[in-house]
Amino acid sequence: MKQPIAEIIEGGAEFLPYPWNYLTFAAAATAVALAVHWLAFRLLRRFARSSNSESDDLLVRRLATPTRVALIALALVIAAREIPAFEAIWEKVAGFVMPALIGWIALAILHALVEAMKLRADITVADNLAARRRRTRLTMLSRIVTFIIVFVTVGLMLLSIPGVRDIGVTLVASAGLAGLAVGAAAQPALKSLIAGAQMALTEPINIDDVVIIEGEWGRIEDIRTTYVVVKIWDERRLIVPTTRFLEDAFQNWTKKTAQLLGSVMLYLDPATKIAPIRAEFERQINANALWDGRVQVAQVTETMRDAIEVRLLMSAKDSSALFDLRCDIREGMLDWLAETMPEAFARLRIASPEMDAVTN
Repeated sequence: MKQPIAEIIEGGAEFLPYPWNYLTFAAAATAVALAVHWLAFRLLRRFARSSNSESDDLLVRRLATPTRVALIALALVIAAREIPAFEAIWEKVAGFVMPALIGWIALAILHALVEAMKLRADITVADNLAARRRRTRLTMLSRIVTFIIVFVTVGLMLLSIPGVRDIGVTLVASAGLAGLAVGAAAQPALKSLIAGAQMALTEPINIDDVVIIEGEWGRIEDIRTTYVVVKIWDERRLIVPTTRFLEDAFQNWTKKTAQLLGSVMLYLDPATKIAPIRAEFERQINANALWDGRVQVAQVTETMRDAIEVRLLMSAKDSSALFDLRCDIREGMLDWLAETMPEAFARLRIASPEMDAVTN
């Protein structure tokens, strides 16, 4: 007949004095758990490295630490069932520790799956609208689910404390005015959370979108449940509440496509011939690698007393390329005008009686 583990431990007390016999058994159980974890994850890492996908490597790496702690906790649970001294302690901390471990593992699995799906959404390609939209949805839904997991985990941990549980039952029993007070206090947080979920569904902005907000030009760097980080062109970060993108107007230059049109304005003398300028503009735009080949137009868009306004319209694949293209064309056209047609620059004409007499 087999002896219970507790009897075996008590029988060995003559070799190890109390409480070292119990501690030795707990340490042995922990060592076995660590050995099982090491062996299991060594096999998992080998399988992950043998595949071409990076998703399984990411999943194994994310789950390594929380599962190790969970196996140690499981080993201590088994030890506590056989050792009376540990059983009393475990009953007091189990309700607090187990929800934390389960929540930790759930968060690790969630973040690993989200990162794995983000690997398939490459935003470095030229046409990255679909990838940016997918990454935005994943980011927002990940933040919302993370909030829910943390909220439930903390709630379960607090309910394991007798005093907190009694207070919770009392509040639920008299939840009238208390519920209204809590709802009013939590309104800003709930509003931001709902706004984050609404942004994930309606997609007014996506990761890496080019926007103009608060008079600043920048890219959407990160989208949180309560705020959005906009990276300004000069490396500053603009922190904007999430509700701002739902309630107020802003410019999104890449909502449907990253392709944009831009213009360069030249103010020239009214007597200037436009044909040579148009030919030079077409030569420069065709020689520039930043031009995407869609639009090139040279037009006189305004006439004034002492000048005419010539608009050079061009297109590029995205806002950064368009900005550099406009600068290149502006500089190139001004150099060409200064060398070949200096008389084309606008001049301020002031009439005098002597000049009127000569003209007449």
